[in-house]
Amino acid sequence: MKKYITLRDRPELKDMAAMWFHSKWGVPKQAYRRKGIAGHLLGMVVEDMRSKGISPLYLITDHIGFYERYGWEFLCMVHGDGEPEMTRVYIHR
Repeated sequence: MKKYITLRDRPELKDMAAMWFHSKWGVPKQAYRRKGIAGHLLGMVVEDMRSKGISPLYLITDHIGFYERYGWEFLCMVHGDGEPEMTRVYIHR
């Protein structure tokens, strides 16, 4: 069984995690797809924020169809400062 932790619980891993994410940014999407990792991490974030009284959550993304699988609802399109294209905003209640 995999164990997931938050950086809040292990702050000494913050720099290492930042470097790992940076080094992995260019990795093709198929590297870790279909293993439930993203869904689990999204669930952890939602529950962590809810435990602190923060709800709803908002998410800005260009992805369509991904976040809906994890309880996010499309809210509206927005235009960011200096951004030429509109982007999607999702809400998790």
